[in-house]
Amino acid sequence: MKNHYCIIMAGGIGSRFWPMSRNSKPKQFLDILGTGRSFLQMTYDRFVQLIPPEKILVVTSKQYRELVKEQLPQISDEHILLEPFRKNTAPCIAYATYKLMEREPEATVVVAPSDHLILNDHEFLHTIEAAFELADMEDVLITLGIKPTHPETNFGYIQANKKKETEVMGHTVYEVKTFTEKPDIELANVFVNSGEFYWNSGIFIWSLKAIDKEMSRQLPDICTLFKGGKGIYFTPEEESFIYGVYSAFKAISVDYGVLEKSRRVRVFAADFGWSDMGTWESFYVRKERDELGNVVDAPENFLDEVENTVVISENKNKLIAIQGLKDYLVINTPDVLMICPRNEKILKQLITNISLSKEERFL
Repeated sequence: MKNHYCIIMAGGIGSRFWPMSRNSKPKQFLDILGTGRSFLQMTYDRFVQLIPPEKILVVTSKQYRELVKEQLPQISDEHILLEPFRKNTAPCIAYATYKLMEREPEATVVVAPSDHLILNDHEFLHTIEAAFELADMEDVLITLGIKPTHPETNFGYIQANKKKETEVMGHTVYEVKTFTEKPDIELANVFVNSGEFYWNSGIFIWSLKAIDKEMSRQLPDICTLFKGGKGIYFTPEEESFIYGVYSAFKAISVDYGVLEKSRRVRVFAADFGWSDMGTWESFYVRKERDELGNVVDAPENFLDEVENTVVISENKNKLIAIQGLKDYLVINTPDVLMICPRNEKILKQLITNISLSKEERFL
C-alpha cells in the first residue's frame, strides 16, 4: 500500500452563502445541493474511494469539532486538527504537514477544500492518482488547474509554461509561470483567450518532504514554529501548543506564501466538472433552471413574472408568493428572509452592513 494521505480543509465560514451558511454551521456542513450529504461528507466520500479512512485528516476551526465528529464519525479524534483562529491556508497546511510528519515523514498527501463540487468522480480520482505518481517520484508541488470555460473573476488563475510539458498516466503536466488572484473582467478575458491560463482549483498534491523544503525556504518563521511541536503532537499538550503558534503570525495563503515564489510548482491540466461553489452565483449556474431561468426549491410557491431568480425556502409548508422579480435571491430560513439582487457585490455589502449593525447574531 502506497503511503498516501488526504488532508481536508474545513474551517471556512462560507459567508457568501448567507443566510443558509452561518458562522455556527457554514456551508461545508450543509446539504445545499439536496443530495442528502453535506459538502464535507461528499468530499470524504470521494477521497475514501482512493484513501482509507485512517489516512484522512480534517483541519477545521475549534468551534466545528462536534460538527465534524457528527458528520464524519469514521475520522479519529487525533486526525481532526482544530485551529484556534482562522489564519488562511498556509498555517492550516503547515499544521497538518508537521503533525503528520511526526509519524509518517515519507507520506505523500492530497490537500483539498471541503466545499467544492466535482461532477465526474472517476476522472477526478484518476487525476489524483496520476498526481500522486509524479509527487512520489519528484520533489514538486502539484496543483490541479481547470480549463476555464468563461472569464470568471472569482477564481485565481495559473499560467502554464506550454514549452515545459510532460505527461503522466495520460495527463498533461506543465511547469507554472505565474499565479494571479481574482483578476478584473478585462484581464480574465485576456487569460481565457490566451489558452495559457487555468483556474486554480486549490487542490494540491505533494510529498511531505517537498512541502517542508519549500515552506522552510519561503515561510521560515511559520515553519519553525510548527516544527517546534515535535514530541507534542498527538499528546494532550498539542492544543495549548497550537494556540500559541497560531497567536504568533498573521494570516497568509499557501498560494501567496509558498507557491507563487517556488520554482518547483507543476499544474495538471484537469477536466472533471469542477466548481468551488463559493457563491450563490456559482450555485445558480450549476443548478437546473426552469424555462424562465429560475432555480426554485420551495414546494409551496406562486411565482408570476419571475425570471432568473433563486427561490429557496426551508419552510416547506410556507407559501412563497412573488410577483414581478428578475435577477434576485429570495432565501427563506427559519430566522432570516433575505431578498437581494443576484449580485455578489450587493450581497457582500449587505452582509457587511449586518455585521456592523445590532443584528450580527443572525450571521
